[in-house]
Amino acid sequence: MAGVAREVLTLQLGHFSGFVGAHWWNQQDAALEGQAGAKEPPGELCPDVLYRTGRTLQGLETYTPRLILMDLKGSLNSLKQEGGLYRDRQLDAAIAWQGKLTTYKEELSSKNPYLQDLLSAEGVLTSDGVWRVKSVPSSKGSPTLTTTPASKPLHPTKDTIHVWSDFLRVHLHPRSICMIQTYNHDGEEGRLEAFGQGESILKEPKYLEELEDRLHFYVEECDFLQGFQILCDLHDGFSGLGTKAAELLQDEYMGRGIVTWGLLPGPYNIGDPQKNIYRVLNTAFGMVRLAAHSSLLCPLSLGGGLGLRPEPPVSFPHLRYDATLPFHCSAILATALDTFTAPYRLRTSPLSMVHLADMLSGAGKKVVTAGAMIPFPLGPNESLPDILQQLGGSSPWTPLSGCGDPHGTHCFAQSVVLRGLNRTHHSSQLSPGTPLPSPLHACSTGDEVLAQFLKQEQPQARSSSHVLLTPCPVVPPYPRLFSSHLSRNGLILDDPPAGTAVESIPVLGALSSSSVLHSALGGLAKELSRLDLRRWNSFLEAGMEQDDVGEMLQELQNLAQCYQAGDSFSD
Repeated sequence: MAGVAREVLTLQLGHFSGFVGAHWWNQQDAALEGQAGAKEPPGELCPDVLYRTGRTLQGLETYTPRLILMDLKGSLNSLKQEGGLYRDRQLDAAIAWQGKLTTYKEELSSKNPYLQDLLSAEGVLTSDGVWRVKSVPSSKGSPTLTTTPASKPLHPTKDTIHVWSDFLRVHLHPRSICMIQTYNHDGEEGRLEAFGQGESILKEPKYLEELEDRLHFYVEECDFLQGFQILCDLHDGFSGLGTKAAELLQDEYMGRGIVTWGLLPGPYNIGDPQKNIYRVLNTAFGMVRLAAHSSLLCPLSLGGGLGLRPEPPVSFPHLRYDATLPFHCSAILATALDTFTAPYRLRTSPLSMVHLADMLSGAGKKVVTAGAMIPFPLGPNESLPDILQQLGGSSPWTPLSGCGDPHGTHCFAQSVVLRGLNRTHHSSQLSPGTPLPSPLHACSTGDEVLAQFLKQEQPQARSSSHVLLTPCPVVPPYPRLFSSHLSRNGLILDDPPAGTAVESIPVLGALSSSSVLHSALGGLAKELSRLDLRRWNSFLEAGMEQDDVGEMLQELQNLAQCYQAGDSFSD
């Protein structure tokens, strides 16, 4: 089915997932704009996997994310729940009802500078019914409403970003946003804190029917639906809501892939014992239950561990980020996610979600860990074999799952993607006749180099690898996180370039099934088994029972046993 878009429907569940998703969609949109202005053939990644076409009431074609997003009351700020591409629902009511109409209007939050920038660039609906807006082609060649402003972008600060909608620069379809009115985003009261609370949301007919209706809307218009990717907060009650959503997908869409990304903000504040206990219990319940209903589950976090005692956040040699800011942490995780998911978004020879999950999750190993090099550390005069030779014998990527350093552990299977290197850097640049420093320098293509490196580092692992030319875009409102030694396209320079803004970077991302999960999951189960849950009765009152916790701990221990280093990977 080369060249055919095998559609994916994305579910974003929770506020930190909203942060990651906003960066994710901004990056997809930046890539779309790059394709629209390029004279080269279409890129390697097919945007139709993630996006859908539609039409406004004025007849203009739109190109919007195939997305269902659930968050709490108060999380949208000034963003309209129904989006801005279609006619306002109050206007529709006025047209349908010819009698007297009284409107009570709630005072809106002031618009964030990013949204003001977006609205001023995208135009307005004029009196003649025409939407004055810049047009870009979709991957199908049709004119569509752009989602990227042409004006000079603003750079964010921690004082201007409070919720994910403050920096989302993409139009959403009216059926994308589903607000949960039962709980509050802000304040200490009415918070969605516990796993059981989240489960109960989708037991309410109102929310269950709304989710099912939106699923049917998106799924029925797909020609070759390959599956669903779920971005779900693990640390709060959305862990329970995500479990019920994954269970629904598993029951109604049998045979489709369900790849779940469990998201955890960091670092964790142990000043409030109740929040810390809730975080760990929600994470443990989510890991067990989401793994049971997903084809694959990968926790994503910049924290150093999953347990009660916080570990320092991970570091990257060429990034300077503030781990206390969700805006920063989510940008890094979105960049990694954009790379991990590339295999099932390729335009030609894609690895489907189901096949990717099958390759990584043999013998019950449905949880994988993630790692990335952001950016991939390449200099202008270096080649891929040069860098990988230097990295040999160590863990080359920064761990992003809170499960510890995988160095020295046994790898059962791995999927590795390297993107953003010019083809001239793929193979050795040594002069003919020069002695080769390593077997990697004898390879003639980047694909051969990466495959050879993975084979020599983990000879017994089942490996899948992709080398792509397409870099990861990091244009504003992506935060300024990069070392001053990076060039415009993310290469490492000896002398800092003067006044150069980084626009794209090369990234290496890896998903691994390895024995590091044996100690990480087993240690989490052991730590929780020592808790006296009678002290945390409020968690149990939120829809859980003591027996549920005991069952979860046993399942967590069983899951950990799947990753013993001596276990076979075959079924």
